[in-house]
Amino acid sequence: MTSFQWILLLVTAALLLFMLRRRFGDVSAVEARTLVEGGALLLDVRTPAEFASGHLPGAVSIPLAELEGRVAELGPKDRPVVTYCASGVRSAVASRLLAGAGFGKVKNLGAMSRW
Repeated sequence: MTSFQWILLLVTAALLLFMLRRRFGDVSAVEARTLVEGGALLLDVRTPAEFASGHLPGAVSIPLAELEGRVAELGPKDRPVVTYCASGVRSAVASRLLAGAGFGKVKNLGAMSRW
């Protein structure tokens, strides 16, 4: 293999790992359920239409596009929050946004289907 092919292979592998991490989140389904059962907020960051078509039991809907302006609705910043969406991309963005807003216990489930 040429140097270019090796670089292309490494970049492709890194991109694949990045996408899988977003898809699968940073917390297992078991850990997410345990957190929610223990009082964590389950936050659905999909659109209102997606939420209306089905959501996880007990989830609160705040679309990602509205999240920055609605963080006060989430309650105390020391309360654990578990985010999810359809594919894991929006929930990863939401997790970073919440961490940047001072929420210290944010976990990203990733895709809703992982529940």
